Amino acid sequence: MLAKVYSGAVYGVDAYPVEIEVNAGHGDPSVVIVGLPDTAVKESKDRVHTAISNSGFRPHVGRTTINLAPADIKKEGPCFDLPIAIGILATQDHLPPERLADYALIGELALSGEVRRIKGVLPIALSVRKAGRRGLLVPVDNAEEAAVVKGLEVYPVRNLREAADFLAGKMPLDPYQVDVDQMFCIPTEHDDDFVDVKGQEHAKRAAEIAATGGHNLILIGSPGTGKSMIAKRIASILPPMTLDEALESTKIHSIAGILRAHQALVIRRPFRSPHHTISDAGLLGGGSHPMPGEVSLAHRGVLFLDELPEFHRNVLEVLRQPLEDGHVTISRASASVTFPCQFMLVAAMNPCSCGYYGDPKRECRCKPSQIQNYRNKISGPLLDRIDLHVEVPTIRYQELSGLVPGENSATIRARVIAARQIQQDRFKSLRRIHNNAAMRSKDIQKFCPLGSEAQDVLKMAITELNFSARAYDRIIKVARTIADLETTEHIQPHQMQEAIQYRTLDRQLWV
Repeated sequence: MLAKVYSGAVYGVDAYPVEIEVNAGHGDPSVVIVGLPDTAVKESKDRVHTAISNSGFRPHVGRTTINLAPADIKKEGPCFDLPIAIGILATQDHLPPERLADYALIGELALSGEVRRIKGVLPIALSVRKAGRRGLLVPVDNAEEAAVVKGLEVYPVRNLREAADFLAGKMPLDPYQVDVDQMFCIPTEHDDDFVDVKGQEHAKRAAEIAATGGHNLILIGSPGTGKSMIAKRIASILPPMTLDEALESTKIHSIAGILRAHQALVIRRPFRSPHHTISDAGLLGGGSHPMPGEVSLAHRGVLFLDELPEFHRNVLEVLRQPLEDGHVTISRASASVTFPCQFMLVAAMNPCSCGYYGDPKRECRCKPSQIQNYRNKISGPLLDRIDLHVEVPTIRYQELSGLVPGENSATIRARVIAARQIQQDRFKSLRRIHNNAAMRSKDIQKFCPLGSEAQDVLKMAITELNFSARAYDRIIKVARTIADLETTEHIQPHQMQEAIQYRTLDRQLWV
């Protein structure tokens, strides 16, 4: 007898529907799985056989052929355990075929018949809704994640028996529901707050500008000046995520398997801080079955690289294309996968190997050649892609001991949100642009007209300081962000001057 069951599988950050055909025939007892299954899928026949027996059903005695269609795409992971088991039961007249046509199923089976959580549930749920299925049966731990997809009934199941009884009409289940709007009403609290940062008003101003426009930022200073402290607090002033941004981030985190059990959405902007020993594959993503790397896990959030020159040179150089394009493509012999990675790069570094070059109180022990070699670890093209270069000086005792607290993150965040709203209104007709940093050259010409005075300031800087063409665009974008913070329609000369000062550590000047 032939039975059909419907499921889904992940490909990149999206998913596609999978039709599972199960045929129970005569012959020697055996189970054959076709349709390009990987090792985890091939091993499912043993898990499924034992789970069926331990759930009180009698396994089929004879030859069972299982086809996973489409047959030209490789199937990976244990998510097909539950639909395969249901398909086998359907061949024994346990389940009506008309009920199976309405639902899709995903889940890994334990030997006891328990349904375990899997990765990539959100993109699969979206593909099931697109395919026109009425509902989706998922593990209990994945119910919240799948239920954020509107227009799809999500049924959490604890074990194989429960799933089979529901599909047979013997046991009613209520679809799981989540209030997505309520999730975004819950205030996101951060342990780190800018009120803890003493002094460093210039660096805090740069951090606010970076958060407002989504600009890349590098902080340079001696050890103990507060570079990492400021960088880690940038997450506390970022604007809240929209539903579309939350769905994008959640899909990536779900595929990577780092969502917590019962977590529905990633509603706080990601903040990723990999160690400097990370490989280029760990940063960009990769593997025999390509998985997202740190740049994609930081999508719509912050990627913080502390001690930037300590990263391997080849690792830093692979950042250039993702910073420019907002996505990364991983090519393998069998497939090519594209992951989104629109992140805000925040980096921190010392001015030299010992860390005290230019420090007014401690003497630098490095030779000029050592200083230059240390700084040469960061290439000019990479530095060109960083909008704001900020020196973080040594903090004076008066600032450390001062009793007057600085602004807290909530106050700064309010200004950031107001300026982001201006940007959203400006770019509402262009879905590909979410902030000023994402503007291209033609967008700059359209949205950033310069008056004669602002043009004169920029012309002088380009001529005297020998900035590159890429730096020219980035100066204008930063100036546009400063104007948004000050709620001015046109870029003013003083705003252009402030934007220019954040480029003084360009490669040509950094000696």
